Amino acid sequence: QLQFVESGGTLVQPGGSLRLSCAASGFTLDYYAIGWFRQAPGKAREGVSCISLSGGITNYADSVKGRFTISRDNAKNTVYLQMNSLKPEDTAVYYCAAQSTTYPDMCVMYGGYDYWGQGTQVTVSS
Repeated sequence: QLQFVESGGTLVQPGGSLRLSCAASGFTLDYYAIGWFRQAPGKAREGVSCISLSGGITNYADSVKGRFTISRDNAKNTVYLQMNSLKPEDTAVYYCAAQSTTYPDMCVMYGGYDYWGQGTQVTVSS
């Protein structure tokens, strides 16, 4: 059974840090670009970051650039999102997703993803 499970979401104060993890089971991430998305209440889902199959290319939304870092550990079949200097506007459910690709150095932060996790809640509040 193919599964993509996020973890690490919790309540954190503004200015704090969190690291989200996304572990895949039932398939190997070696052949997938990975994206992180988020959806705040009453808002559309938005792309936050993505990392290419090779790990050599990363992209970030302007709103998180310089604060968030995406990484992948194919040996552990896991992808991470390190989030620093968190702001209340970062509050959302965060999802990871995998996109099958033959392009090792490309990733996108919009549609076309094949597998999605169930999401993990991040709340930034004092």
